[in-house]
Amino acid sequence: MAVQGLCLRVATLLTGLLECLGFAGILFGWASLVFVFKMEHYFEDLCEPNAELMGNATEQTDCRAQDERFSLIFTLATFMNNFMTFPTGYIFDRFKTTVARLVAIFLYTSATLTIAFTSAESALLLFLAMPMLTMGGILFLITNLQVGNLFGKHRSTIIMLYNGAFDSSSAVFLIIKLLYEQGISLRASFLFLSVCSAWHTGRTFFLMPRGHIPYPLPPSYQYGLCSGNSSTEEEKADEPEKVEHRSKEHLSLDEIPGPGQQQKPRSFWRYAFSRRFACHLVWLSVIQLWNYLFIGTLNSLLTNLASGDRALVSTYTNAFAITQFFGVLCAPWNGLLMDWLKQKYQREAGKTGSSASAVVLYSMVPSLALMSLLCLGFALCASVPVLSLQYLTFILQVVSRSFLYGGNAAFLTLVFPSEHFGKPFGLVMALSAIVSLLQFPIFTLIKGPLQNDPFAVNITLGLIILLTFIHPFLVYRECQGQKGSPSAAA
Repeated sequence: MAVQGLCLRVATLLTGLLECLGFAGILFGWASLVFVFKMEHYFEDLCEPNAELMGNATEQTDCRAQDERFSLIFTLATFMNNFMTFPTGYIFDRFKTTVARLVAIFLYTSATLTIAFTSAESALLLFLAMPMLTMGGILFLITNLQVGNLFGKHRSTIIMLYNGAFDSSSAVFLIIKLLYEQGISLRASFLFLSVCSAWHTGRTFFLMPRGHIPYPLPPSYQYGLCSGNSSTEEEKADEPEKVEHRSKEHLSLDEIPGPGQQQKPRSFWRYAFSRRFACHLVWLSVIQLWNYLFIGTLNSLLTNLASGDRALVSTYTNAFAITQFFGVLCAPWNGLLMDWLKQKYQREAGKTGSSASAVVLYSMVPSLALMSLLCLGFALCASVPVLSLQYLTFILQVVSRSFLYGGNAAFLTLVFPSEHFGKPFGLVMALSAIVSLLQFPIFTLIKGPLQNDPFAVNITLGLIILLTFIHPFLVYRECQGQKGSPSAAA
């Protein structure tokens, strides 16, 4: 029975990794899909004759309005990707795994079928399809993150691995682009993605729990194929009295009671209005805005740097999409760093008497600072208008982004109680979505008054990114304040 349970957990892990890698975050391969949409003449009616370029046979039209339309679709989709995470997180917390995944499958299948049957004449349907696609994908990710609970001390590494797979899934649109260039239609590719929903459904009922995967995992926990009555097993695992049996290293930072104190449940809004949550929200919003702006404007950026050479733009678009695939290899290193630091500080805490909450916070500081540093380097490289330098920009972008979302999920998982995970994760993504709406007016500013010169915007955003170093600094200060203290501050 133990061997069967281990095989089921490994199957859940590997199929979840495949699901995130092949489906969850494909929206972020947008630059590859835009290239195909332009070849299919989507929104081409928005292009106008350009008097300044009439003598140039290779580019006689001004397609800024077309680029703005694609940027608007991407802005709306990324906004919904984040903003709808809060209600979908609530669905996951309230109605649990099976219902959340069935909602995800419905949204995802509807989106892929809509795109499959869209043409240049009905291109406006992309405003509906792309948000549905990204909402289904983020629900796949949320329901899979709990799989880390099955593997105890490797929890942070698996969370990072799944977030890295989410980033790498953007390479799917590169595959669709390459297949299109080999004669496989856009419709055929998206119909294949629609058919894959049968696999998602099978995984939902056979390899995932009906409820939530508890943490820490009870010794007798069963789910999926190993449990004839999985809902009964999960209800037992989730009983409130189980909390008192958790060891301190398994509790989240704010769940650790002081000596002689009883464990008291705290409301979600107490955490939502804490300084820690506010600082993390600003940190995520700024870095995410820069990432979204870069991805959404990449096709336009490459077109300008390549002087309209479509073959060169295609080559660099492919290079960007290929680097995205390596996000799944980059992300676990951040998780390994946090797991190693946590174990290191736990050993030191036994000697110095530091609180368990300080151990958790200390393990997060290097990761948060490293992510800010990577994003700053990425922004500086992107600000230099040299086409060949964009290869380095692509590398820094994929490392930065793979660390960002894994680090965000790990921070929320470790610092806030597990029973509230879906809500703080959804709320921070929803609020950061409002900030991400700035990408469209920024894009319009670059295309209009700045006349396709993004240098001033890039430098300004680079300076704003410097402010993200305040978050790890404040977390470090909080660690120092808790050093030797038995309880955590809110």
